[in-house]
Amino acid sequence: MRQGQGRARRAGAALAAVLTWAGLLAGAAGCTSDGSGGSDIGEVLGKAPAPEDVIRISPDDGSKDVRPGRRLVVRVPSGRLESVKVVRSQDAQDSAVPGRVSADGLRWEPAEPRLSLAAKYTVDAVALDGHGRRSARHTTFTTYVPDERFIGYVTPENRSTVGTGMIVSLEFNREIANRAAVERAVRVSAKPAVEVRPHWFGNARLDFRPERYWKPGTQVTVSLSLRDVEGARGVYGLQYKTFSFTVGRSQVSLVDAAAHTMQVRRSGALLATVPITAGAPKHTTYNGKMVVMEMLDMTRMNSRTVGFGGEYDIPDVPHALRLTDSGTFLHGNYWAPNAPGHINVSHGCVGLRDVKGGSSETPAGWFFDRSLVGDVVQVVNSNDKKVAPDNGLGGWNMGWKEWKAGGVVK
Repeated sequence: MRQGQGRARRAGAALAAVLTWAGLLAGAAGCTSDGSGGSDIGEVLGKAPAPEDVIRISPDDGSKDVRPGRRLVVRVPSGRLESVKVVRSQDAQDSAVPGRVSADGLRWEPAEPRLSLAAKYTVDAVALDGHGRRSARHTTFTTYVPDERFIGYVTPENRSTVGTGMIVSLEFNREIANRAAVERAVRVSAKPAVEVRPHWFGNARLDFRPERYWKPGTQVTVSLSLRDVEGARGVYGLQYKTFSFTVGRSQVSLVDAAAHTMQVRRSGALLATVPITAGAPKHTTYNGKMVVMEMLDMTRMNSRTVGFGGEYDIPDVPHALRLTDSGTFLHGNYWAPNAPGHINVSHGCVGLRDVKGGSSETPAGWFFDRSLVGDVVQVVNSNDKKVAPDNGLGGWNMGWKEWKAGGVVK
């Protein structure tokens, strides 16, 4: 009987020990480092939590096709972040992503909240948990690669020197539906400062100009922050770059189609008066202000390209300055040497006396050598309408109030 009682006492003691250990575990399960009431037996046993439990990174590690609307966030539920380094790999180049840790040390966010498209992000974070133990995480994710992109072709050329009538023009390769977003992403600034305003011509062209011609010596900078801007549904911009140009001397030329003359003025002073021939009665020249868009030492002019059938095809037109998209040029004329100064015989162009092959000694050569892209040529007294503001760089034919009304962002 005493032997049986001994076994019973030993069994009871063992049972008590088991119950006591179970109670300790149960008590431990009710305490976590952040007081949330969750289970953290590993901490009671002295085991550090997994890094992904200490440092939470969004988007998740290994995520693909992350859309630009998602936010990049690094956070810890307790403790503090010691360091966060984020690198963006895009177009075969790596760049650091700047950001800041919140005052309480629990959260890091990038300075630019919007993610770039077609990029790989690498995140390296180090943090201390609520018990002072250090953890580190390394994650990566990639962002959405759009199937369709848009770009803007900029006039004038980068680092060029232009005339005072230059208008900054962007021609987009896609129709822009979200014009406000695109307009905000383009900035044109001048030094010395002057107000520069945008004007949309349709949904694929955006021009910029000041109220009056640029002052000589002005430095103009065009900044395009179009990359990842959604210009139309599913169509994103590709460019993030800066262009600049310098405004040279002032030259404005006045073509009088009735008098058959052109007055060339530099800074308001008359430089020369040269004889011209303008459009014949059936093919008159546009009136209004036109800007030199392109300068060609020699070019071919074929009437079929401008809707005149087979009336002419001249393979070697010298000293050609383009004035409109529709085909108006100011150029040398060697095939009608007696017309300049006397009669209008052209198909809408302005012709100056020249010789076959061109010569700097002729009026056409003289004017060409003294011209810049961006110079203004104004035509008066022609029996035609005023050139349209979107035909070439014709925006100077629009009043300032009307020009400003063509911007979307007010």
